[in-house]
Amino acid sequence: MKQITGRQQEVLDFISGFTKTNNYPPTVREIGEHFNISLRAVQDHIAALQKKGFLAQTQKRARSLSVINGSNVSSLPFVSKVPLLGTVAAGKPLLSEENLDGYVNLTEPFVRPGKSYFALRVRGQSMIEAGILEGDLAVIEQAQTAVDGQIVVAVIDNAITLKRFYKEADRIRLQPENSAFQPIYSRDVTIVGILSNIVRTY
Repeated sequence: MKQITGRQQEVLDFISGFTKTNNYPPTVREIGEHFNISLRAVQDHIAALQKKGFLAQTQKRARSLSVINGSNVSSLPFVSKVPLLGTVAAGKPLLSEENLDGYVNLTEPFVRPGKSYFALRVRGQSMIEAGILEGDLAVIEQAQTAVDGQIVVAVIDNAITLKRFYKEADRIRLQPENSAFQPIYSRDVTIVGILSNIVRTY
């Protein structure tokens, strides 16, 4: 097989990792969104990988990519470009340009292929008893639902908060992990993600 470029290797690794995680391959659009490149650029990479014998594709099907057995799937860790939220502007979609403060590159096990993430800097002391400290980087897997006991990022009154989630009979309780803080109760809570990992720089 012919040698492939570094970016082609990244695309091949992403397709392989995504397929293993989800049991189906990514679409061209999902590849483009992951690498923040155009659909034309994705198609060019796929065509090159097919020509070099690393990928097969069934035409006229959205999810038809398959990595050919024996292909040079890298043993390097999966890397994801994760949006970093700054001060969130009220009324704007969470991941809109107005809310972004750049990007961070994260590898496994902090991120996994096929999942969507964002990151934010922890502010305040409300979660210190869970070992989450001010200044930590919270890595959040995008999700719209949660189960009791999970630590979530929730939107209340156009503000975001990181708290432990509990569903009560007629309301949601967002529980801080600091005995000096009171829980937040609301019937109007939007879940936008679940805590995946904490990254701390000493």
